[in-house]
Amino acid sequence: MENLSPDKIATLIENYALPLIWAIAVFIVGRIVARVVSGLIAKMMTKSKVDETLVKFCKSLTYIALMAFVILAALEKLGVETTSFAAIIAAAGLAIGLSLQGTLSNFAAGIILMLFRPFKVGDFIEAGGTSGVVEEIQIFSTQLKSGDNKEIIVPNGQVISGTITNYSAKETRRIDLVIGVGYDDDLKKVRAILEDVLGKQEAVLPEPEPTIGLLELADSSVNFAVRPWVKTGDYWPTLFALQEQIKLRFDAEGISIPFPQRDVHIINEAAA
Repeated sequence: MENLSPDKIATLIENYALPLIWAIAVFIVGRIVARVVSGLIAKMMTKSKVDETLVKFCKSLTYIALMAFVILAALEKLGVETTSFAAIIAAAGLAIGLSLQGTLSNFAAGIILMLFRPFKVGDFIEAGGTSGVVEEIQIFSTQLKSGDNKEIIVPNGQVISGTITNYSAKETRRIDLVIGVGYDDDLKKVRAILEDVLGKQEAVLPEPEPTIGLLELADSSVNFAVRPWVKTGDYWPTLFALQEQIKLRFDAEGISIPFPQRDVHIINEAAA
């Protein structure tokens, strides 16, 4: 084997050894920086009380993105042309983005839901054309449980694309009842009965004060608006109870509850 001259050794070191050492150094330092940066982002998100699922995902995504730059930088130190690699990565990303457009839309919507939190697990909501109790908020979809115990999976894109109604967001809710009585009934007596029924219902809150007002002089009835306030958790039991109690009191007090009726007149013409 031919002996290597000092000049050749210096040339080999300059052309191969030093770039390799630089590439290894860039990779090691870059990896450390990527871990530190992704860790700092995760800590900041955790302090901001961001959902744990989103924190882990963003941490991993940040680390992967930084490592991609680190690897490209290390390859450049070895003399590898990285422009073509970057072009290939960009083209692949665009192709994947176009093919997964709907999925990425749901993913972005999931991030928005976890950041802004329009609802939380346990809330009863109406969104995406359906309603139910929120059981789980995932990165791509939201899982609801319907009133009859069915599991409903709603893509997050549908959730944020329309109106979100959160029935559990406030501590109190108002019950809106329309109670119709006959035109011949004593309206003062009707009002006194309604006030008495509301006063005896423990779930009805004294503040805000319940509203009882004459709402409409309809075609076949005089309609009262009855609007008591209750705690959100008492809404449905109180709604059912009030309607039953009002009907029973009206029956006992001789107050009529009109229902639609139609008079049919038959004209019997003599045969020609």
